[in-house]
Amino acid sequence: MGLLIRNARIVTPAGGPRPRRGAAMRELNVIERGSVLVADGRIAAVGVRIEDPGDAEVIDANGRVLLPGLIDCHTQACWAGDPLASWERRLSGASHREIASSGGGMEAMIAAVKEETRKQLAAGLKPRLEALLREGTTTVEIKSSLARTTEDELKLLHAILRAGNEWPGTIVPTTLLGSGAGGGAEEAVRLAVKEMLPEVAREFPDIAVEAVCEREAWPAEACVRLLEKARKYHPIRVQTDRFASLGLVPEALRLGARCIAGLEAATREDLLRIAQEPVVAVVCPCASFETGRRPARAGFLVESGGAVAVATGCNPDTAPTFSLPFALALAVRGAGLTPAEAITACTVNGAAALGLRDRGTIEPGARADLVLLRHRDERMLAWELGGNPVDAVICSGRRVV
Repeated sequence: MGLLIRNARIVTPAGGPRPRRGAAMRELNVIERGSVLVADGRIAAVGVRIEDPGDAEVIDANGRVLLPGLIDCHTQACWAGDPLASWERRLSGASHREIASSGGGMEAMIAAVKEETRKQLAAGLKPRLEALLREGTTTVEIKSSLARTTEDELKLLHAILRAGNEWPGTIVPTTLLGSGAGGGAEEAVRLAVKEMLPEVAREFPDIAVEAVCEREAWPAEACVRLLEKARKYHPIRVQTDRFASLGLVPEALRLGARCIAGLEAATREDLLRIAQEPVVAVVCPCASFETGRRPARAGFLVESGGAVAVATGCNPDTAPTFSLPFALALAVRGAGLTPAEAITACTVNGAAALGLRDRGTIEPGARADLVLLRHRDERMLAWELGGNPVDAVICSGRRVV
C-alpha cells in the first residue's frame, strides 16, 4: 500500500541530490498546500494536487510543514557504562584529564564496552535510536569510538549493525580507529594501522574510517599515517581543531576526506581552504554548548562558498542529546547559519557527508524519508528552543512515529 500526504507546506532544499554550497544552502523550494505520493518506499510524485490512487494511506497535513527526514551525520551513540558520575565531577570543576587519570570518563566507558557483549551493546543503543527517531532523525551515522583492541572494535561495529537491523531508519557505521592513545600514541597508531584496519576492512569493506586530531587524541602526523593507508579502500573522515588548530586540515583536504568535523578552533585560512574544496564541514553546536565553547564558524564557511552539515555529535561525554532540531536551533544562534541554511545542513548536506545521494530532498525518486512538523512555518524549527517539533516520521514510505 502506498502513502499520500495532502495539504502540506512542502519544504525541501532545491537542486537535486547533491551537496549545497555557499548561497545555494539558502535556497529552499516551497509548495503551499502540496501533496506527496509515496510508492515502494520512494517518492513517486510531488505537486500541488495529486489524485489518490485508491489504495494509499492518506495523511492530511492541514498546512503543517513537511521536510525531508533529518540526517544526523556525526554521532557516537553506541556506548556502555554510566556517564553521570563523571559528568557530575566536571560540574564540580574537575578536568577531563583529571577524570580520565582516575579511571573515569571515557576510560570507564572503554572498560565497560570490554565487559559487554554485542547483544548487550545493541540493546543499549536501541532506546537511543528510538529517541533520535522521535526527534525526526531518519538516517544516523554512528562511530565505534570506545575500543582499544581489534576484538572490541569489531564488537562495537557488529552491535551497531545489529541495532540498525531492528530500526526503521538507516544507520551508517564509521570505524573510529584514530582516537585514544591507550598505552601510548605510537603503539596506538601501530595497532590501528597494522592490525585493526585490515581486520575491519575484511569484515566491513565499505566502511568509512575516521581519525581524531586533538592534543589528547592523535597528533596530525599519526592521523595522516592511518588515513594514507585507509583511503586506498575506504572513504575517510576527520575530526580536528576543536580546542586548538593542529595543522591537519590541509592534509585532510590533500587526502580527499569526505567530511571534516569539529573546527571550533580552526584558523580563518583553514576555513577558507575547506570552503574551496569538495568536502563537507560538519559542525556540532551541542558539543560546543555543553563545553562552553564558541561553535565552529559555519556562517563564515557558507559565505565563503563552503558546504556545511549540522549534527548532534551525540555522545555521553560532550553532547548528551538526541535532538537534531536542538542542534539546528543552536547552529542558527551561535554558528551563524540562517534557518534555511540550517535546514539544508540537517538534510541534503548531512546525506552528502555520508556519501548518500538518495535522500535529503523531497523529489521523485528519492527515498521516502519524511518528517511532518507540528509547525506551519519552517522557521519555527530554528526559533523554538526545546520541545519536540515532530508530529509524524516516515521511513522508507512507512509511518513509524
